[in-house]
Amino acid sequence: MEDVKRILVVCRMTRYSRKAVHYGISLSQKYGAKLYVIHVVHDPFIFGDWNLPIPNLEEEYKKAVEDAKNELRSLVAFEKKKGMQIEELVREGDPTKEVLKMITDETIDLVIMPAHEEGRLEHFLFGRSNEEILRRMPCSIMMVKSAV
Repeated sequence: MEDVKRILVVCRMTRYSRKAVHYGISLSQKYGAKLYVIHVVHDPFIFGDWNLPIPNLEEEYKKAVEDAKNELRSLVAFEKKKGMQIEELVREGDPTKEVLKMITDETIDLVIMPAHEEGRLEHFLFGRSNEEILRRMPCSIMMVKSAV
């Protein structure tokens, strides 16, 4: 694994993601690799006409983006205090496209993702990205299984 210089952890702000972030931090420290942690805020309402009684959907979406940034920041804050350089990224859009773009743009060598079974709510909130990302992955991948 000495050839791993850039590691990307795909974080979904679920309890399963914390273990994936932990693996990313450990491997980054062990191999001296640069660590990126990305969370993509997927807007489930962008792909169709939703007739849901949600007041001010735009404000809710902005709040979700800001909450994701704050949670990601707090997730890696402890390691950053110890001097570790971690680049936190919150993107908006299609999770598969954003993750693959990040891999290409930063020439990522290893992607770490949670391997849990996604439920219906997660599919709605994050899209069905694990399966799609795996099929199109241009680099090595580590799936982190977490006991429930």
